[in-house]
Amino acid sequence: MNDILNFLQTTGFAMLADNWKVIIMLAISCVLLYLAIVKKFEPLLLLPIAFGMLLTNIPGSEMFHEVLFVDGHIHWDLFGGAAITQEFIDSIENTVVASTLVNQIGKTVSVGLLDVLYLGVKLGIYPCLIFIGIGAQTDFGPLIANPKTLLLGAAAQVGIFITYIGATLMGFTSQEAGAIAIIGGADGPTAIYTTQILASNLLGPIAIAAYSYMALVPVIQPPIMRALTTKEERRIVMKELRPVSKTEKIVFPIIVTIFVALLVPSAAPLIGCLMLGNLMRECGVTERLSKTVQNELMNICVVFLGISVGATATANSFLNLNTLGILVLGIVAFSLGTACGVLLAKLMNVFSKKNKINPLIGAAGVSAVPMAARVAQKEGQKEDPSNFLLMHAMGPNVSGVIGSAIAAGVLISLLG
Repeated sequence: MNDILNFLQTTGFAMLADNWKVIIMLAISCVLLYLAIVKKFEPLLLLPIAFGMLLTNIPGSEMFHEVLFVDGHIHWDLFGGAAITQEFIDSIENTVVASTLVNQIGKTVSVGLLDVLYLGVKLGIYPCLIFIGIGAQTDFGPLIANPKTLLLGAAAQVGIFITYIGATLMGFTSQEAGAIAIIGGADGPTAIYTTQILASNLLGPIAIAAYSYMALVPVIQPPIMRALTTKEERRIVMKELRPVSKTEKIVFPIIVTIFVALLVPSAAPLIGCLMLGNLMRECGVTERLSKTVQNELMNICVVFLGISVGATATANSFLNLNTLGILVLGIVAFSLGTACGVLLAKLMNVFSKKNKINPLIGAAGVSAVPMAARVAQKEGQKEDPSNFLLMHAMGPNVSGVIGSAIAAGVLISLLG
């Protein structure tokens, strides 16, 4: 009977009785699973993130340990079997984690599966490998054919820096503000890559906010687009794009890599991987590699990235006022990015006597590819069913991917 009682006391059910926060986190993870499966909100990443959150919050599972990564550092000595000491606890800045270690002095950490997978996030491996796949899936032809749309992609990143100012005024540290602001780029891997460098303690809330808002592009953007444009502007028909030669498509990723890496060296990992994937796509001699990075490699990294990012959303790190502030600031950043792209397109039309730009494509400057471009196409056809804006919108859309990577590099360089 004593053995049976001891077993019952070690079950997760017994531990739930003293931890109401864990019950809330399990409920939140189930809601996210519902949104991913039933509502199809970015299911490829939201589903593994939600399941990672589920696994990390099951009492007694011991699959993820915050202490191994506390204060944004990888504590390799604990990975190697070193015992927790009072000196180590005193050196921790995160008081919440430190308080949970008081009774663990002299004990070692049993490294879990999610601890190992999370190393790929902390070392910046998964986001960069995913960027190779994104590059192999992206056609930069519309941007090459109409280079001025690069400005629209850059304008959409203005929301990132405005939100950064707002986040600092709300009391977030400069590093946390930079990580929160990058949500406005609407690029999940970039947000994760930036956050794990600047404010890894906010990785869970920021990742969930970033992918949730990306999924809500068709809901968030149209009201902003309609509010900032007139019917006449939404009816503007843009001339057909010129054909882009194969040589131009091959040279483009090489030139962009050299220029951006020299301008913002800290953006080199993201831009370099993005352009490597695109070069594999366009050069015509690495078709097998291109297919691999688009499919098998990217899918594997997405699974590992999602589960390990979800694992950081523990009850202590997620259930606080900071999470609510991140959600609010994230939607502000996203909305400002959309608005800035539209407004710059309107400004460019003031100085252009011919070849007017339909301002709707400016909203595609956020890097939610190709969803934002499709929204621009749909809104344009509501006013004129014969107007096809999709390829024009792909110009600022793919330039937004480059722009968000550069913005991330700037924030990392200044704050990292």
